[in-house]
Amino acid sequence: MHYSKQKGFTLVEIAIVLVIVGLLIGGVLKGQEMITNAKLKRIESDNAGIAAAMFSYQDRYLQLPGDDSAASTRFDIYAPGGIPDGNVDGNGDGLIGAGNDWDDNNGALIVAASTEPEIFFGHLRAAGLIPGGSGYETTRPSNAYGGQIGIQDGALLIAGHVTIFGQIEGSIARIIEARLDDGDPTTGRVQSNLAAGSMDALGAPPHPLAATPVYAEASRYNMAFRL
Repeated sequence: MHYSKQKGFTLVEIAIVLVIVGLLIGGVLKGQEMITNAKLKRIESDNAGIAAAMFSYQDRYLQLPGDDSAASTRFDIYAPGGIPDGNVDGNGDGLIGAGNDWDDNNGALIVAASTEPEIFFGHLRAAGLIPGGSGYETTRPSNAYGGQIGIQDGALLIAGHVTIFGQIEGSIARIIEARLDDGDPTTGRVQSNLAAGSMDALGAPPHPLAATPVYAEASRYNMAFRL
């Protein structure tokens, strides 16, 4: 009688395959973690860099960028009459904008009543304190998650100037909040509102997120960092 041998994987071969699959999955997860950490560090470094540039400008010229009332005569790059879409000078009142200068949809536009948050980056470029073009270039930088970076006085209910990072994913916003502040998006030096919501400092309390002071995974947020 003839017996045929059945071919298949041995336990050793199956174990080797499982180890390889595990290593591949672990590598992918580790890679994602490294990318996330890199983006988090970029947000923190971008915020620190903007603050350093702003205070350097203030130390050098005794006025705030964006609010500088003598920028048009201070920098040779500015021609008489200012830039096509507005004057290059601020009003010199010590505040960069006021109220809701942050457009509710990613900060892509500036409220017509105030151009100081827009020319803020132009002044820093004219002074050579940040890269990205000449003093006529007022485009806001993008953050690591694709939203724009802006600045205004008194966003939400925060006293003083704040930088705003737009369109931050909920899971990332929670990590940033825990690392830099008190874990509550409605209190402290770091506060947030939904990306579709207002950052208006002039609105009456309570905070826009007072009813649900938690970060939702599926939502995106504009995050305000007090300088």
